[in-house]
Amino acid sequence: MDRLNAKLYLQNCYIMKENERLRKKALLLNQENQALLTELKQRLAKTAAATKANSNGNVAGRVALPDLNSAPPAHGHDKAAPKSKKTAAK
Repeated sequence: MDRLNAKLYLQNCYIMKENERLRKKALLLNQENQALLTELKQRLAKTAAATKANSNGNVAGRVALPDLNSAPPAHGHDKAAPKSKKTAAK
């Protein structure tokens, strides 16, 4: 019985030592994870700020696209209706 208790005691000590080692490793990994997350957030914020600055700065340099759903502009002459041959001959 004493032999079994000694064996179980040694296993328990080994498990506690391994548990402590894993706890320290988990703490270091958590710290590294937090540092990486902070770095990622800073990079994303910097990228978002640069993207916002670029989009605000390029508004004046862009060419406005016509709205194809709106009515055509009125210019006084109608290019769509071709003149008849009689009118063109006069």
